[in-house]
Amino acid sequence: MEILHFHGFSDCLKNKWLELLGGNNDLRFVIKMLSSSVRQTTYLGSRLAVDNLPGSRLVNAELHTGGKTYIQRGSVSLALVILILLMITLVASEENPLRASLFDVQRQFSASSSSSVCNYAKGKWVADKKRPLYSGYECKHWLSSMWACRVMDRPDFSFEGYRWQPRGCNMPQFDRFTFLTRMQNKTIAFIGDSLGRQQFQSLMCMAIGGEDSPEVQNVGWEYGLVKPKGAPRPDGWAYRFPTTNTTILYYWSASLSDLVPTNNTDPPRLTAMHLDRPPAFMRTYLHRFDVLVLNTGHHWNKSKIEGNHWVMHVKGTRVKGEFFKDIGHAKAFTIRSVVKWLDAQLPLHPRLKAFFRTISPRHFRNCNNTVPLSRGSEMRGDYGSMDKTVESAVTGTRIKILDITALSELRDEAHISGSKLIPRKPKKVVSNVTSTAPTVNDCLHWCLPGIPDTWNELFIAQI
Repeated sequence: MEILHFHGFSDCLKNKWLELLGGNNDLRFVIKMLSSSVRQTTYLGSRLAVDNLPGSRLVNAELHTGGKTYIQRGSVSLALVILILLMITLVASEENPLRASLFDVQRQFSASSSSSVCNYAKGKWVADKKRPLYSGYECKHWLSSMWACRVMDRPDFSFEGYRWQPRGCNMPQFDRFTFLTRMQNKTIAFIGDSLGRQQFQSLMCMAIGGEDSPEVQNVGWEYGLVKPKGAPRPDGWAYRFPTTNTTILYYWSASLSDLVPTNNTDPPRLTAMHLDRPPAFMRTYLHRFDVLVLNTGHHWNKSKIEGNHWVMHVKGTRVKGEFFKDIGHAKAFTIRSVVKWLDAQLPLHPRLKAFFRTISPRHFRNCNNTVPLSRGSEMRGDYGSMDKTVESAVTGTRIKILDITALSELRDEAHISGSKLIPRKPKKVVSNVTSTAPTVNDCLHWCLPGIPDTWNELFIAQI
C-alpha cells in the first residue's frame, strides 16, 4: 500500500492533518502531542510491502532507489497507527465528553509552563460575568464584618465583575478542588499587616467556595495562635481542610521585624522593634511552611510607630543617628534584612516556596469613586514594579515577587469606603429616631470579594 515518510508518527501525515485542521488549535495540539510521543524508525520509502501480517508486529519497508532494492525491518506497529487515527477521530467529535477535559489539561499545562516567563503584573482588567469567585453573603463567617461589603449596605457592586488578564499569557481559572488537591499535605502561611490578613481571608473564601464549611478545622493552637487574655483577637489564625490536609494560616506582623517588650508591664510601655531580625513566629515555624507570603508597608509611618510605642533596634541596641530617622530608610533596611535571612534559610527547607507581595495602593484622594476603571483598565510598559523597595530587595534571591501594586492602582472604586458600619448590637432608638450607621472612609482596605482575590489568583499561578 502507498505510504508517506514515516518518522514515528509520519511527518508528512502529521503535516497533512495539521493542514486539514487549519485553525483548530485544540486538535493541532493533539496531533503534535501524538507526534512527539511516538518514537519509531525513519523510512524513506515510496512503497510499503506488508508481508507478515496479521501475526507479526513488524512490517517490512521496501525502498527502491537507483534501481536497487533495500529491505529494512522497522518497529512500526500497524495497531499503533490505527489507534492514533481512532484517537484523532474520537477527539474530533464535538460530543466527546473527554474532549473538554483533555483540552483543559492542555490549557493548564500551557499556562503553567509559561509562568516562568509571564509577567503577571502587566495586563488589563476585563469584564467577566462569572465574577465574583464566591458570595460575600455566604462567606461572612470567614470575613471580617468591616470588609464584607455585601453585608455593609454598600450601594454598588459593579466592581466585582472584573478579572485580571495578564498580557501575552493566560492565567489559569481558579478551581477550589484543583487548588486543594495541589496543596495536599501542605501549609500556606501569610505573614504581614492587615492587607495580608485580607489576602488570607480571601483565600479562605476561595478555597471553600464561599460556603459554610463545618469540616474546616481551627488549628491555631498548633502555632500558638490563641487569643491572649484581654486581647480583642489572637495574633493570627490557622485553618485546616481535612480532606486534603491543607492548612492556611495568617500571622499579624505589620513591620516584619521582631517585636520584643522592653519591660514586664501589661501592656508594656515600650517595645523593641528589631529591624534586623524577622518575627519570632516566622523563625519558630518556618520548617512547617510549604508556601510563604510576606508583606509590609502601611505601618511604616511616624504616627503608627510612635502610637505602638515601637523603638527601633539594630544588633540588639537602640538605633542612633540620622539614617533610621527616615522611616523609608528603616523600612527598606527591614525588608532587605528579612529577605536576606529568608533566602539563607531556603536551602535548609527545599520544599518551601517564598513570595514577597508588593505594597497595596491606597486612594484617599479619590476615595468616593464608585465607577470601575475610571483610571484606565490596562498597565503597559516593562519598567518593573511600582514597589521599588521590594523589587530591589528580592532581586538576585530565591524569593519571588508577587507584584500586585500596579494592577490594584487601577481599582480605586473597590475599597470599602462608602460602605456603612453595621453595629454589632441593635440600633438605639432615641425619641423615636433610629440612629444611622456611620459611613466608612477607608480607601486602604478592599471589599471582599474583591481585589485580593486577584492577588491570590496571581499567587496560585506562580506557586
